[in-house]
Amino acid sequence: MTRDWLVCANCAGPVSEGRCPVCRASRERLQRESGFAVTPAMMLWLLALLAAVAAVLFLEHQTA
Repeated sequence: MTRDWLVCANCAGPVSEGRCPVCRASRERLQRESGFAVTPAMMLWLLALLAAVAAVLFLEHQTA
């Protein structure tokens, strides 16, 4: 789950919008703590890269 889905208990708004001081503080804390986060899009790119490398290795093995 990403921080875009988090809802503030103080103002009932999305934390990513930072409507109140509690939202803004939580958003800043989450940004500091998430030094390197793997997003779903990044996972898809990594999976596609892995599939491409596997295909190249398979084709090299078949031609050898």
